[in-house]
Amino acid sequence: MQDDWAYLEKYALENEKLNLKVNSGNRIVFIGDSITEYWKQYDASFFSQNGYINRGISSQTTTQISFRFENDALNLKPQKIVILAGINDIAENKGPISLDDVVINIQSMIERALEKKIEVLLCSLLPANIIPWNHKINPVDKVVELNNRLKKISEAHYIPYVDYFSEMADHTKGLPKKYSHDGVHPNEKGYLKMNVILENYLT
Repeated sequence: MQDDWAYLEKYALENEKLNLKVNSGNRIVFIGDSITEYWKQYDASFFSQNGYINRGISSQTTTQISFRFENDALNLKPQKIVILAGINDIAENKGPISLDDVVINIQSMIERALEKKIEVLLCSLLPANIIPWNHKINPVDKVVELNNRLKKISEAHYIPYVDYFSEMADHTKGLPKKYSHDGVHPNEKGYLKMNVILENYLT
């Protein structure tokens, strides 16, 4: 795993098993970072009861997610892919990266999916006014700017923009304590709120 920079092996066996099953044509893949990965831990029934496929990996940047996008999303031949990523780029988990490059990574994923006639739901970043593991970063302005750019991308590609930010931000443009224990990752109430927002786009 040490040389597996994008953690391609994490879901390799699950992907292999999934591709042996009959695809009824209504698969939905969620791909992203820890916010996606932990979703199934806080609300397992949301995934199991709906047959949703979770392909989140904690700490990953959009560069890593884009690198594994074919293995963990496209090759599963889903009807829809839900993309939620970008906070770890702003947190500089793999070092500084421009928002231009983050946008390029996300746009690449969208275009590859659309080429294969797969629907894409592009999610805003959740609000954040703190990065608990990197206190030198003030994420507010970059989160707002990236979300504005993601919304424009969604409009340009005629795909849904799932606006978690507007529905969940407090007056400081952060994630309130009722939705999060650390200001970045949702708690159970946070994920339930996300479910409600997202379900309008999944039907």
